[in-house]
Amino acid sequence: MNLSREQMLAEMGITPIWRLRESGEAVPADQAPDTLPAVEASAPAAVASPAAPVAVNALDWPDLAARVANCKACSLCEQRKQAVLGVGDLQPDWLFIGEGPGAEEDVKGEPFVGQAGKLLDNMLAALDLARGNKVYIGNAVKCRPPGNRTPEAAEMAACWPWLERQIELLRPKIIVLLGKAAMHAVLHDDKSLASMRGKRFEYRGIPVVVTYHPAYLLRNLPDKAKAWEDLLFARRCLREAGSVAGELPF
Repeated sequence: MNLSREQMLAEMGITPIWRLRESGEAVPADQAPDTLPAVEASAPAAVASPAAPVAVNALDWPDLAARVANCKACSLCEQRKQAVLGVGDLQPDWLFIGEGPGAEEDVKGEPFVGQAGKLLDNMLAALDLARGNKVYIGNAVKCRPPGNRTPEAAEMAACWPWLERQIELLRPKIIVLLGKAAMHAVLHDDKSLASMRGKRFEYRGIPVVVTYHPAYLLRNLPDKAKAWEDLLFARRCLREAGSVAGELPF
């Protein structure tokens, strides 16, 4: 008589016989099925990965403002009261770009609100323009440099993606760069401002004109006449027509 191993051991009184399940749980042999059910491998739980940050070139205005407000790309963030994105018409003909916020701008969160801002407003009025009416005003850097110093090249480079996105969103018809730092930020040219005046440049098809910063004009009153010439030249570039000659209006 041919007996199985289990039957032979049972005849010898050696029971129960234990088998190990694949899971490691021991069960008596006489209770173990001939074929254990296949163990279904459970799929690992999906781990939600953190959302990738939206690329700067895809930001809308609210997201851009939020990112600039929390920017820590350079050391200027350490002493600011707030970042100053810009102010004005979001569908402008004119985009004026200065250097960086001063002490008053840092407090109020708006560019050109001090004496230089008043002069800029007078310059706009001379062209029959007004802040916020087909005009947007921004800066090369969004945080105040210590002591109102000129922004450094590395600081302007850190802030450039924000300014670049602003220009993309605004799509102005002309850009006026106020001061050498703004000229360097947008045109990436380190020549003297005097050598760049009176010339038409382009940024992605948009005409660009260079002139003096209003703060400089407050210290160098005779150069107001040159700034007026620059603004008339900018208007000619915008209109593609001649300008009306006139006396110094500001």
